[in-house]
Amino acid sequence: MVVDENEQTTTSEGGTTTVADVEKTSITELGTPSEELAAIVRDGMVGAIGGLVGTALMTVVLLVGNTLGGFDWVSFAVLAELINLDAIAPAVPTGYLIFLGGGMTTWPLLFASVEQYLPGKTIRQRGIPFGTVLWTGFVIAFYGGYTGTGLYVYLVTTLVAHWVYGFGLGSVFDYLGNRPETLV
Repeated sequence: MVVDENEQTTTSEGGTTTVADVEKTSITELGTPSEELAAIVRDGMVGAIGGLVGTALMTVVLLVGNTLGGFDWVSFAVLAELINLDAIAPAVPTGYLIFLGGGMTTWPLLFASVEQYLPGKTIRQRGIPFGTVLWTGFVIAFYGGYTGTGLYVYLVTTLVAHWVYGFGLGSVFDYLGNRPETLV
């Protein structure tokens, strides 16, 4: 089989076949490797923007929880302490930046991978059960010894915060992911 790269055709004993008739070996089937790389970068930006929006919305709900006595920002200090960054920077802001980084990278990537398997008719609606799953880990990891009413406020505000995160993430995926040059 002889491939003529200028003509984009393949010649074999059976005749000439155009590239469109030949099965591509690429996963994305967008074209050249540089086009595929550009699509991956665009999709990464969609995820990062979605994570930023979701985390910003989540932060507002956590602020309400803090005001009501059901969430303490010191909980974020644990993230900085885990990797000993509290020795060189203030623990709470550093921990929050780590939290923001996870919200902009890890969770959007996981959401893009599993969202089609989640319940809900739209990607926005599927963000809510995704947020619920994330909440199950958050509620244990960031528990600050709340009791009584503070415990109820903690449980409700963190759950609502995760629903808002998932909805915001899904909304950005829906809005920006429908562009023709993205893979999401």
